[in-house]
Amino acid sequence: VQLVESGGGSVQPGGSLRLSCAASGFTFSSFGMNWYRQAPGKEREWVAYIRNDGGITNYADAVKGRFTISRDNAKNTVYLQMNNLKPEDTAVYYCATLQTWGKGTQVTVSS
Repeated sequence: VQLVESGGGSVQPGGSLRLSCAASGFTFSSFGMNWYRQAPGKEREWVAYIRNDGGITNYADAVKGRFTISRDNAKNTVYLQMNNLKPEDTAVYYCATLQTWGKGTQVTVSS
């Protein structure tokens, strides 16, 4: 199992970013996917989940209404669209499934 995140960067408050996670080494379309994040000095926290077929999504309260998780099973990729970003969204973002994590991508929100 391999997960590779990309799409992070630095944005101003109110800006947007779209994260991607390319998966390989397993039957991607059979498994739900998660996004987590870890801010400096804080524990890793769950952000969003999507079922294997994309039919169910769940979000942490802190991101509900601003973030959207989606997936493309033909491309073995899961996405996290992040809108109206806030400084408290600054963190390393990870995708995860099957007890496997990617290396993460840094998101920094600052004016």
